[in-house]
Amino acid sequence: MLITKAYKFRLYPNQKQQELINKTIGCSRYVYNQMLYNKINNSNLSRFDLNKEIPKLYKEHPFLKEVDSTALRCAVKDLMDGFNLYYKGKIEIPHYKKKGIKTSYRTNYITSTYKGTKYSNIELDLERKIIKLPKLKEIKVKGYRNLKSLPGRIINATIERIANKYYVSLCEEEEINLPEKKEISVVGIDVGVKSLVVTSDGETYGNPRYLSKYEKKIKGLSKGLARKQKDSKNYYKGKLKLQEVYRKLGNARKKKIEEIISKIIPLS
Repeated sequence: MLITKAYKFRLYPNQKQQELINKTIGCSRYVYNQMLYNKINNSNLSRFDLNKEIPKLYKEHPFLKEVDSTALRCAVKDLMDGFNLYYKGKIEIPHYKKKGIKTSYRTNYITSTYKGTKYSNIELDLERKIIKLPKLKEIKVKGYRNLKSLPGRIINATIERIANKYYVSLCEEEEINLPEKKEISVVGIDVGVKSLVVTSDGETYGNPRYLSKYEKKIKGLSKGLARKQKDSKNYYKGKLKLQEVYRKLGNARKKKIEEIISKIIPLS
């Protein structure tokens, strides 16, 4: 059976790579917003039509040539995927993207062959802890210490900035063998806010104290952010601190939930 699976790694880009990642995020957002404007003014435009507009933008804004061109086309695809869901009545009409703290862009995996040698724009070397990404070249990564290589075929990569941290998520296709069906007991698990985990058997796992510590920090930083002038430098700094605490809280909750589930599964 063929499945898609994502592997997330922490990125450690140097100063120039950080600047290029931030620039690519900004350019992808700009292209998305520009194509959204075109689509709103002419609903008959297709994804192919919008992609044809990108070379015109290169002439008007040469800085777009500095970033990964595939990322710009992915922004157009995301926009059209949003419109397709809107036409089906599943979501509201796509809206313009604003500059924010948590941002990302996606680029597709592309291969080519030259003189019998195969080349690819995304390469991961887990032994050297290095990943090669379009325009960025080699960047140090951290994660999945027990893996020597990814088992499947890479489809795309999403580069994300959360506060002042950078990550890459590799989406790939993997072939798995499903085990034979066996009669097992089943337990439902609900991940909540008031109680961290609640099972269908009525067993409750509360929030540890260290999670409450993060929640108190979020409450205090949120109040401080509300008192700052919006879009000012201090507002941006406050938002950055708040996002960092949210990141730590998310990681702590995820780790604790995994610990609880690992205890529940053998008993179920």
